Amino acid sequence: MPAYRYSEAAELLGVSDDTVRRWADQGRFAPTRLANGAAAVEGRDLAALAVELADAPADPERTHVRSARNQLRGIVTRVVADTVMAQVELCCGPYRIVSLISAEAVSDLGLEVGVVAVAGVKATNVTLEVTP
Repeated sequence: MPAYRYSEAAELLGVSDDTVRRWADQGRFAPTRLANGAAAVEGRDLAALAVELADAPADPERTHVRSARNQLRGIVTRVVADTVMAQVELCCGPYRIVSLISAEAVSDLGLEVGVVAVAGVKATNVTLEVTP
């Protein structure tokens, strides 16, 4: 399972590094350490936080209009797949993105809860990519 430095977690959740540190101190998630000793959040814990934040009422000062050709980096919070198609949900800061893609694409990209992906939004289509 991937783990993310506090700065990465903060970027994905749309909050500050200090907020992530405060949440760790409050016991909102169980902190872990990377091989280099850096404080980190397990991918599943980060996904749970992202869902919690996405379910909270939107902050009008943080919402804004975006163009139709955006790429939003976020964390996968849910994958529902059958033999042909899959529904993948991401939380990208305060935004919840849902993409319908092939089950084969989910497998090829290694998409699972806790993995970071980029949602490319253009018109009514959402594409996903994973950065190495």
